[in-house]
Amino acid sequence: MSTAITRQIVLDTETTGMNMIGVHYEGHRIIEIGAVEVVNRRLTGNNFHMYLKPDRLVDPEAFGVHGIADEFLLDKPSFSDIADEFLDYIRGAELVIHNASFDIGFMDYEFSKLNKGIAKTDTFCQVTDSLMLARKMFPGKRNSLDALCSRYDIDNSKRTLHGALLDAEILADVFLLMTGGQTSLSFSVEGERQEADGSQSIQRITRPQSALRVLQASDEEVMAHEQRLDLVMKKGGSCLWRT
Repeated sequence: MSTAITRQIVLDTETTGMNMIGVHYEGHRIIEIGAVEVVNRRLTGNNFHMYLKPDRLVDPEAFGVHGIADEFLLDKPSFSDIADEFLDYIRGAELVIHNASFDIGFMDYEFSKLNKGIAKTDTFCQVTDSLMLARKMFPGKRNSLDALCSRYDIDNSKRTLHGALLDAEILADVFLLMTGGQTSLSFSVEGERQEADGSQSIQRITRPQSALRVLQASDEEVMAHEQRLDLVMKKGGSCLWRT
């Protein structure tokens, strides 16, 4: 029996903005990192949350999304101040990110600006894009985080603005349900203490116990189904399932 430990970090960032033309991160900075640790499909409470001073102004469009003001960031650490701690936290884990190319692009850009020869994130972390996974599971449907919350009956009513830690917590709920559900919650004592000490503004999400896993038919099963309906149509002249 395998005793390997699976460590996943569900991660989200907020930024000063993004470029609509060219490289999306060039000239912009990360201003918030939120990450939730999941070990063997259990939330540990060992979360990582930082606001960062970007040394540039936040674009008005970005402020409209996350509501993080320039004045609020003035006394926060810079990315270089927390880079080593952040690297130690994520190194070797599977990173679960919704629209991963956006956040990974910003992270690699920030690491490159340190001039320490830090390799690309996907060389020391496995990266899983939950948006790509959702598109495979629900082709042709909306697969934003809000849409997935609605689909899986997850309460995201506190998400009036985007926030990295809250979004990471919600995405952890979504991802666990997408990949087989979760039968037990286990928060570390230290994680609960951290929440009590400094995370009053982050709302813990109530996790539904009755949400069902949605299984999609394989291509082979869909083909077999269509062949059966063809036979019904041929034998009976009509097919209820195609009306």
